[in-house]
Formats: sequence, C-alpha cells, structure tokens
Amino acid sequence: MTHRVAILVFDDVEALDFAGPYEVFTTASRVHSRSHPNDPPLFATQCVARHADPVGARAGLCIIPDSTFAACTATDALIIPGGVVDAAMACEQTIAWIAATAATASTVASVCTGAFLLARSGVLTHGPVTTHWEDVDDLQRMFPALQVQTGKRWITQGHITTSAGISAGIDMCLHLVATLAGHELATRTARQMDYAWQAQP
Repeated sequence: MTHRVAILVFDDVEALDFAGPYEVFTTASRVHSRSHPNDPPLFATQCVARHADPVGARAGLCIIPDSTFAACTATDALIIPGGVVDAAMACEQTIAWIAATAATASTVASVCTGAFLLARSGVLTHGPVTTHWEDVDDLQRMFPALQVQTGKRWITQGHITTSAGISAGIDMCLHLVATLAGHELATRTARQMDYAWQAQP
C-alpha cells in the first residue's frame, strides 16, 4: 500500500517545517524499498501549493511545488507546516483546501504554527493541541476552545496530530511512520537520517 502524503507549502513557510517531514517520509520509503524491492513506494510525498509558481519560504528559500490544490485530488496524510501564517490564514483558497483535504485524509498533522491553519480551517475545533512555545498564548487566545499545551513534542487526538516548533515536526513524522508502517521502520529511518529521534512525546 502506498500512503499518499501531501505537504502544504505557502509563502513564508518555515523551511524545516516542510523539509523535515519531507525528508522523513521520503527516507522511510527509500529504507523500506531496500527490504521490499518489488513493492510500490511506501510513501508518495509531494509539496502542494495554491498555484504552480515558485513559493518563497521564510529566509528566502525558493520552492517549486510538485502539485497544486486543483491537481492534488487524493491524499492519505496531510501535513500542514508553519512559519509566518498570517497571509495563508487570510487566503480563502488555502483554508478551503485544507478543510476539504483533511475531511478525506486518514492522517492530518501540523508542525509549529501550522496548528493555526488547522484551527482556522475548522479541522481543529477542541481538545489538546500544541504549537511552537512562542505562539502558545496566541493560539489559545484566538481559538479558546482548544486546550493548548506546552512541554510536548507532539499531541495526538483521533487522527489529528499537532507538533511543537520546527524540529519537533521531525519527531512527530517519525511517530507517524511508526503508526502507519511500524516502529522498526521508523527507527531505521531515524538511523538513516542520523537523527536522535525522541520517540516519546
């Protein structure tokens, strides 16, 4: 089974917020293929933007999206990174796409301030969540029905997982690999990445 992973990218997205998850899922697929060479890719990962034009990440990194909202028709896992999210939160197309895609995805996750986008789109409505430590108070103020927590690398409620800031998204996505494909593969993926995975939230 191939898990179709869509990672949202938008202007002023935090580079590691999307690149960390991208590295986790593509590395997991590569590691899996070594012992299952005849299987289809375990994860088919793409960066999705509102349009096909280059996207300017925070600090100036230029991203060429793999797909657009209109072309990305089926997603199993939706990853919403953070960064400077003001413009994305104000973009009706972006918010509508997040809501529609999350409605059919079996796994939904946010990194850092991506939680604001999930909340704005109505995907996160209540319960325990987390975000970057610097943005906890703002998330709680803007969406008072949420139970915004600190001191956690990630928090899962149902099929939605939110992570703390930036590098915590790597830990969370390794956790998602463990959930979707087994702890052994997640451990091997972290080893391949030479990353000290914090396997507990």
